[in-house]
Amino acid sequence: MSQNEILFARAQKTIPAGVNSPVRAFRSVGGAPPFIVRGEGPCLWDADGNQYIDYVGSWGPLIVGHAHPEVLRAVNAKAHDGLSFGAPTEIEIEMAEYLCRRLPSMEMVRLVSSGTEATMSALRLARGYTGRAKIVKFEGCYHGHSDGLLVKAGSGLLTFGQPSSAGVPPSITQDTVVLPYNDLAAITAAFREAPEAIAAVIVEPIAGNMNMAKPKAGFLEGLRALCSQYGAVLIFDEVMTGFRVHRQSAQGRYGITPDLTTLGKVIGGGMPVAAFGGKRAIMECIAPLGPVYQAGTLSGNPVALAAGMATLALTDAPGFYESLAATAQALTKGLQEAAKAAGVAFSATSEGGMFGLYFADRVPETYAEVMACDVGRFNRFFHGMLDEGIYFAPSAFEAGFVSSAHQPGDIEATLAAARKVFAGIR
Repeated sequence: MSQNEILFARAQKTIPAGVNSPVRAFRSVGGAPPFIVRGEGPCLWDADGNQYIDYVGSWGPLIVGHAHPEVLRAVNAKAHDGLSFGAPTEIEIEMAEYLCRRLPSMEMVRLVSSGTEATMSALRLARGYTGRAKIVKFEGCYHGHSDGLLVKAGSGLLTFGQPSSAGVPPSITQDTVVLPYNDLAAITAAFREAPEAIAAVIVEPIAGNMNMAKPKAGFLEGLRALCSQYGAVLIFDEVMTGFRVHRQSAQGRYGITPDLTTLGKVIGGGMPVAAFGGKRAIMECIAPLGPVYQAGTLSGNPVALAAGMATLALTDAPGFYESLAATAQALTKGLQEAAKAAGVAFSATSEGGMFGLYFADRVPETYAEVMACDVGRFNRFFHGMLDEGIYFAPSAFEAGFVSSAHQPGDIEATLAAARKVFAGIR
């Protein structure tokens, strides 16, 4: 047995399925996951000594690559002052001020520790602010694992959503409405059917948890107009897209101003940091100013914020996002050319430093189209690339990421491997 296999067998004795987050288990692609021992720049090394060019990047946070020297220096310096205090620190103010400068939609911010916590709190805040109960989300968009969001579509516009996880009572999801992503007609009809019932619409402006799906022209603009018309709170879940696809996140890329925004991943630089924020009038409803309770013992952890601030400072460099986008475009264009040469049905797209790969003739725009992609062929591609030292997300339904550490040589090595693998899976 390899060292990876030994560790996986050992882990399964004390950790459910041997992993602390489901997608790490490789159950959708098969096989044993590599156990990572270190990362540097664009690369990872596993317990067997294998080196990989990494396109997961800790699922998005590592926009400047693994173990960036400036990030490590900031973390080490802050850690020497103490790991946690449970009391206010200046770096919390610095992060809040920075986020408000970068995102004009944010007037006030509350720091938390995970994306799930951020979205859960934003939804509670929206309900408290509006005095309404119903939440609209979109099929294929993931907003964390809080009970009210683990829901699949009901049979009608405002019928009860059905829990998609054991342990979630139907009574918890009865006020969650699930509609098709990119279907403006469906959300328009939902508002017309219950004009004073919907507290908030939450959306990934670029969906990244059904692989990657971009918004159709007019979809986000339509959501903004409907929420303004009916007095609902528009929440952009930018946990994944925040500072990943544009200097001002997806809202800056598309020119839309949400009422609330949730952030995570990049703002922690690989450490557990998240946030939610938006209009002052809404944010002042949060305790202790207002009646909507939210708290977190480790919120605004100074060491984690040091990693986030150092990472964000690096993204301020002139041309950072243009270079990042060019890297992602070179990767996706090259993969499409390699697949075409091999006669494999394949498409790809990117936005900023985020990309999607699909075993389909064209880039999907809806959940149904994503689900129609050839998952079996993706799984063969994934393992072929892994054997060649290329680490993509171990699921056909997850977006991928490049970092500023990826160099042209890394992209060419990836494409060389892809040409070989595509030829073997025709």
